[in-house]
Amino acid sequence: MYDLIITNVRILDGTSAPWFRGGVAIKDGKIQKVGAVSGLLAKETVDGNDCYLSPGFIDIHSHSDTTLPQYLQAESRILQGVTTEIGGDCGLSVAPVSRDPEKKRQLRDYVGDLPYDWETVGEYLDQLEQQHPSVNFGTAVGHGTIRLAAMGFAARKATEQELSAMKQILRQSLADGAFCMSSGLIYPPGCYSDVDELAELSKELVPFGAFYETHMRDEGDGVVEALSEALEIARWSGAPLQVAHHKITRKSGWHIHCKTTIAMIQQARAQGLDVTADQYPYRASSTTLDSNVPLWAFEGGVEALMKRLQTPEIRQRMKEESNASHVGRWGDIYVSYAASEKNQGIVGKSIEEIAALRGVDAADACFDLILEEKGRVNEVNYGMCEEDIEYIMSQPFTMIGSDGNAVSLQYPGQPHPRWYGTFPRVLSKYCRERQLFSLETAVYKMTGLPAARLGLQNRGLIREGMWADLVLFDFNAICDTPSFHQPKQACQGIHRVYVNGTLTAQDGVHTSARAGHVLRKGGKDE
Repeated sequence: MYDLIITNVRILDGTSAPWFRGGVAIKDGKIQKVGAVSGLLAKETVDGNDCYLSPGFIDIHSHSDTTLPQYLQAESRILQGVTTEIGGDCGLSVAPVSRDPEKKRQLRDYVGDLPYDWETVGEYLDQLEQQHPSVNFGTAVGHGTIRLAAMGFAARKATEQELSAMKQILRQSLADGAFCMSSGLIYPPGCYSDVDELAELSKELVPFGAFYETHMRDEGDGVVEALSEALEIARWSGAPLQVAHHKITRKSGWHIHCKTTIAMIQQARAQGLDVTADQYPYRASSTTLDSNVPLWAFEGGVEALMKRLQTPEIRQRMKEESNASHVGRWGDIYVSYAASEKNQGIVGKSIEEIAALRGVDAADACFDLILEEKGRVNEVNYGMCEEDIEYIMSQPFTMIGSDGNAVSLQYPGQPHPRWYGTFPRVLSKYCRERQLFSLETAVYKMTGLPAARLGLQNRGLIREGMWADLVLFDFNAICDTPSFHQPKQACQGIHRVYVNGTLTAQDGVHTSARAGHVLRKGGKDE
């Protein structure tokens, strides 16, 4: 007697092999039989009505370590078919946490307002496990967070003693089950590191079978040099390389730079380097508004930045540098979230519009918001073109990652729609409409490929013995309804989402089930 049998479906097994008709039988949260299931008995039988059944989507790039403890139902994940995600990306994870009260405060100021009543990655994962999230969750360990724990927001080269401390913290994090080390080289304090530091740390990844994932130092005019740096780190260290959310963010490089970067990755792979990439399918990025501030101004942390913003002569220097680097760009940057009630009226407006409303310079409008919100203000930035998105996505080594967060449909502000609609958008726009690749390939980019990169042995495929993370969807109807103006919506065309064999969403409604597992690299997932 099985717990569940799903019949009459077109099975996409996650390997990119052609779909086939059949069914799936599930017991104790795992897939017990795939193919012919007629005549078998189950407590529940679901007719799939000739829809497609795929493995649950795996989001290899998210920031849900900052939000999942508060939004355990993870509607933004589950309602788009994501059943497994990895947080802690772009160099800024919520663990490890220094015992030093000042460094802990700096982490809270910059990464997120959480209790930080844990020290190690393992302790954070233990706490999350006790809370029973709806989605399976694993994490990267952030290089920036490691650097902060070892040396704060110091804008200098690490000493031998500090580098040794970082290595020890990294080894502990990997032993605790972190899947990779992420870097965010446009964000402090990670931006203050050099190739030597990153390569030395990346060497520690190799014995654990982990990889180096990087938000590169530049994704605009300097993207080629930034990728060269990342490849150099991979060569020196021997660690596999994951290029995070690969994109070209300056109009001056559209249609050109991505051809170069893709050729560089192809050449590196031909030479034996293990290099892959992930991508979200939108032409706008999203991050914190203080990313528009010169990096040197963060030395000492967010509190030091606030003091500099209030010091006239320093602020003038910052203003000149920011305006020089943002020529023609302030109108493309929109406020997506502001913590205070008084600034809710400017959410959805561009910095250019806000500057006009307030009668100030654009950089001053940006700086004033950072001050008013104490750094708790986010942006959506339109900087990419569709042709580049399609070229990068079509590569066989490119997988899908949302760069989003696990939140509810009632989350405040106007977040990027990638939080809610990334995976159905790839299926509907780039597979069905644009026909960049087959449906089997699209699903592989969301399931089997990220599972292989992460080393997941029992997820990402529809095979006997695997955990029953499954998505039942109508390919003709699937649609990324979340938009930039109305992002907080369930996607259409997804009929059922199962996490570890438990029905967690049905026709765009969360069932309130919380059957997710906390995942640790190399750990038992039973």
